[in-house]
Amino acid sequence: MTKKAYIITGIGVVVGLLAGYLYYQEIGCLSGTCAITSKPLNSTLYGGLMGGLLFNLFVTSNKKQDK
Repeated sequence: MTKKAYIITGIGVVVGLLAGYLYYQEIGCLSGTCAITSKPLNSTLYGGLMGGLLFNLFVTSNKKQDK
């Protein structure tokens, strides 16, 4: 991976962390039966993972394709 790819993925992780925590604050699960949204740490980490994966989709590869 290039430096640009790490930066894009890192930005995605940060955006996901913020989105996960905001999701916990605004929607969350009050009963405690939801595995991801019942605790702020779980929701924040899950959001960071999903954000990193989502933003990683926008990273282009430098490999040349053979025709």
